[in-house]
Amino acid sequence: MTAGRSQHTVAHQVALEGIGVHTGEAATLTIRPAAADAGVTFSRTDLPGAPPVPANLEHVTATELGTSVGAAGVEVLTVEHVLAALAALEVDNAVLELDGPEVPILDGSFAPWVEAIREAGTEVQDAEAEIVEVIDPVTVESEEGASYVALPDIHFSISATIEFDHTAIGRQSGRFIINHQQFEHDLARARTFGFHGDADKLRAQGLARGASLVNTVVLDGNGVMNDDLRYPDEFLRHKVGDIVGDLALMGGRFRGHVVTERPSHCGNIALARAIREQHDRRQRARNLDVTRIMEVLPHRYPFLLVDRVVEFEPGKRIVGLKNVTINEPFFRGHFPDHPIMPGVLIIEAMGQVGGLLLMDSVGDPKEKVVYFMALNNVKWRKPVTPGDQILFEVEMVNLRRSVCKMKGMGIVDGKVVAEAEMMARIVDR
Repeated sequence: MTAGRSQHTVAHQVALEGIGVHTGEAATLTIRPAAADAGVTFSRTDLPGAPPVPANLEHVTATELGTSVGAAGVEVLTVEHVLAALAALEVDNAVLELDGPEVPILDGSFAPWVEAIREAGTEVQDAEAEIVEVIDPVTVESEEGASYVALPDIHFSISATIEFDHTAIGRQSGRFIINHQQFEHDLARARTFGFHGDADKLRAQGLARGASLVNTVVLDGNGVMNDDLRYPDEFLRHKVGDIVGDLALMGGRFRGHVVTERPSHCGNIALARAIREQHDRRQRARNLDVTRIMEVLPHRYPFLLVDRVVEFEPGKRIVGLKNVTINEPFFRGHFPDHPIMPGVLIIEAMGQVGGLLLMDSVGDPKEKVVYFMALNNVKWRKPVTPGDQILFEVEMVNLRRSVCKMKGMGIVDGKVVAEAEMMARIVDR
């Protein structure tokens, strides 16, 4: 494990206080160290038991003018700014104690959170950071018109375009590399923004009650009401920073190039979910070649009947592959003039795939062996001949102590050729 891939937490606690941009309520957020693999979790210390709210996609509750997360009826509003700072500085694990419903808006930018984390320092942890990497392009379009394409890249970068019907904004575009230094230099000081004409309507909806010229760039018919902008394209840069914060809810360090037009919190979360789904699918696949299979299964030629594992969900499901060739030794004596794979060997191959699923659930496979105890509802639907490729899909039905029930099927060209229910026992070698 290299230092660059190690997880990090904050070295010391640090706290910032202010009001929420939507609720207008005062709150203090304290960033505390957390153990390796803990991730980022909010803790509502103003409520009995300080209920935790994990900062991940499964707990997103709202995306209107900010991103909120919640669990068991407890919510934390406007999480994107502090999460963006943590992600940019590669803080993987932290407890965020909050004594109110909304993260303080401070000056409306990401900079105070970056400065606070710098002040706290970071600590290397003895665990490898998860990298959520785009392998194949991901495309997302949200209902309100935001569009995204995520592409493979060795870095985290964002190319964004925004467009507003206001002379102070118009159409703005740019590309930004997201790392410690460039986030701090190019994005951190960009503030949230809004339109003065929307203020009464938003406040009637319970939003923007804490917004002011102190924490928001406000635009009216004459232009920017604040003294000045921090960047000529501050509006674009803040939108890009929001993307960083929303993508942090994927729960890993992101690697890829995001190209987006008219980004929004709703669209950002939709993109994050699509990228995370692709990543999780790839992790489940965990392609195992024959070398790895032989480390798990005791079988060898000519009785090893699994060539590769192409999909794997530990303890739940596995898909294995068997390429049937004319050189299989059983074709010499089994219908040699009309070669058909013996049905019992199809079921044996299915059982070996099931054994791979099972062995992952019981510890070190070098110390265990799987014996099959029963077969039920065995059916052969179609013959298997040389040139066929069988995909065996096996699902775990239940596992109690050392006895397991599974069901499986063999598929060739999308058609089921065999199926069975299997019971097996795990014993010491």
